[in-house]
Amino acid sequence: MKIYRLYISLLVLLIVAVVSCKKQDAAPQFHYDYFDLTQGRYIDYDVMEINHDVDQAIEHDTSYYQLRTLIGDTAIDNQGRIARKFLRYKRANTSGTWVLSDVWTALITENRAELIEENQRVIKLVFAPTLSKEWNPNAFNMFAEMTSYYSNIHDLQNVGPLVFDSALIVEQEDFFSLIDKKRKYEVYAKGVGLVKKYYKDLTIANFDTLNVQKGKELYYTCFAYGIQ
Repeated sequence: MKIYRLYISLLVLLIVAVVSCKKQDAAPQFHYDYFDLTQGRYIDYDVMEINHDVDQAIEHDTSYYQLRTLIGDTAIDNQGRIARKFLRYKRANTSGTWVLSDVWTALITENRAELIEENQRVIKLVFAPTLSKEWNPNAFNMFAEMTSYYSNIHDLQNVGPLVFDSALIVEQEDFFSLIDKKRKYEVYAKGVGLVKKYYKDLTIANFDTLNVQKGKELYYTCFAYGIQ
């Protein structure tokens, strides 16, 4: 009987130890790879850009080009922090040559993904992503305060010719008035990064979204990605 009780006690201790180990191993998942900063990570986009100004010779100037973002070597950002170079290349079309246009920096710090664009810090994502999170992407720059939030998390998304099994939609602005039409959001794919950008910031007349006076539209659609 004593041997049986000893056996039971040892078995209970073993089960408790295994459960405790599993709890310790189950580290929280922050999903930082929605903002993949692996060196050599590139993402290629088809871009449409429209600049509106009724006072110019070309009132609605539309251009098409391709953009590549590439994660480069480490660098020091404008706050003295160790970050990654975020290189931007452009070309007219698939037969053109990539030409470097910008060198920005990017990093993940304090559960925030930050992109330093033209010396302005923008909070692109916060981790771990949940539908209840809200943040001001312009908390560290000179631009107007905004409220970003996730409208979808870890969902399948179709972007152009590609399908991503797990993606986030970051809502940035959705505003409509007598003289304004603003709609901005971005889509991030797990293990990749930004795969779609929708940016529309227009001055209109009398609620008429077809009567655009000034403003800008910018659309990115990912068509390729990888590690080089």
